[in-house]
Amino acid sequence: MTTTAPLSLTAQRRAAIDSALTDVRQLIAHGAPDRAALAAVTRRLEALAAQQHLFARADFPPPDATQGVGASTRYRLNAADGDEGLALYLNSINPGKTTQPHNHTTWAVIVAVEGQEVNRLYERTDDRSNPAQAQIHLASEFTVQPGASIAFLPEDIHSIHVVGNVPTLHFHLYGLPLERLSGRVAIDAATGAITNYNAAHLLPSEAVA
Repeated sequence: MTTTAPLSLTAQRRAAIDSALTDVRQLIAHGAPDRAALAAVTRRLEALAAQQHLFARADFPPPDATQGVGASTRYRLNAADGDEGLALYLNSINPGKTTQPHNHTTWAVIVAVEGQEVNRLYERTDDRSNPAQAQIHLASEFTVQPGASIAFLPEDIHSIHVVGNVPTLHFHLYGLPLERLSGRVAIDAATGAITNYNAAHLLPSEAVA
């Protein structure tokens, strides 16, 4: 009788990621997803996050404490797919991380494996006629943590605030790689000043085989 050797943890993880992304592509196959489609994508990504043994901190370590409060590492989980189409990241962020309010210019889904990230959700109220200035107000807050996920359409605006005592391990899935999103904007919540988010804040990702 022929027996098949069990897959390594790395191979199991690769298979689980590839299966999830195949399902997501089917869920959004009919064009730009609406909130209902993103809810289905979120459920599929939550199923991936439930396989916690595939995404251990030993394999996706947080930044060293010497890098300071709020330091982050972003792991690209489907680097072989290149710069076109879906981009799945696993973010490991130390408590204390905050961002300015910003958009993505593509859809996004955030699902937690471990850790807590407060998302502040904003509404833009100006007529968008001034490319250097915006008016926003805080509409609500939502804490992303295991079992509580969030999704965004391209022009939704949010900021993140990592809380608690442990670094996050959160999936961030985007319609395009972050490096491609050159039109993203950050908005100063106090002054309304608009800056280019990628130019000011985007750090390189670490590719995962």
